[in-house]
Amino acid sequence: MAYAAGVDVGSTQTKAVVIDEDRRIVGRALVDTGANVVAAAQHAFDDALQDGGLDEKEVEYVIGTGYGRYRVTFGNEQVTEISCHGRGAVQMFPNTRTVIDMGGQDTKAIKVSPQGEIVDFCMNDKCAAGTGRFLGAAATALEMPLSELGPKALESKRPVRISTTCTVFAESEVLSWLGKGKKIEDILWGVHQSIASRSVALLRRVGLEAEITFTGGVTKNVGMIKAIEERLEAKLNVNPEDGHYIGALGAAIFALDHILASRQPRKTVETAS
Repeated sequence: MAYAAGVDVGSTQTKAVVIDEDRRIVGRALVDTGANVVAAAQHAFDDALQDGGLDEKEVEYVIGTGYGRYRVTFGNEQVTEISCHGRGAVQMFPNTRTVIDMGGQDTKAIKVSPQGEIVDFCMNDKCAAGTGRFLGAAATALEMPLSELGPKALESKRPVRISTTCTVFAESEVLSWLGKGKKIEDILWGVHQSIASRSVALLRRVGLEAEITFTGGVTKNVGMIKAIEERLEAKLNVNPEDGHYIGALGAAIFALDHILASRQPRKTVETAS
């Protein structure tokens, strides 16, 4: 049995996935990226191996992806996170045709073929206003854990309108609404709606085509899922348990492709004498 691995080094967290020849996830891990990107990549890979009960020698090929993909020093190759999220999304949800990947620093809208190949894509172009970092700024201003933002936002009855397009000013606007006596849940739902609006605008730029799959760390936020679905007036494919790992899964599938291709007999070209 051959094993392949993908390591997705994100700005906030690093994910690793090990799969077998049947593309089943046998080990996975998630760690904070921190300042030492090389160490984070190795740590995540080691943890994924331990999770799968595997030895490093059993993994034949490793592909790095994400913003820190070139820091996966033990990897054999690098592939962009856009390609990996497209491939991973189709693996997890085979009817995927559009992907929205929301990470800590950027959001990407991706259109894919039935095979998971990239047809078109675009990224947010106004700092981190439509990303997880925007949520982080709100959490800091309200002194709340990130995990509580989504559920709290869903309690809203009269959401406020968040107008800033820059994360730098997000905390100030949140605190301003708080000072005006607005409820925390109404402020948070306004933040979620603002991010959803920018995210859906990205999706429309690449062309919305069902099914739509949501990937990245923000898939754990139930408020963000609902906010995007309301804007789209459509359901999203979401896997809260594995959504964070889709980029690493896609990288692992690319790695498995390499392993299987290397087993194919090479064609010999006969020359006339």
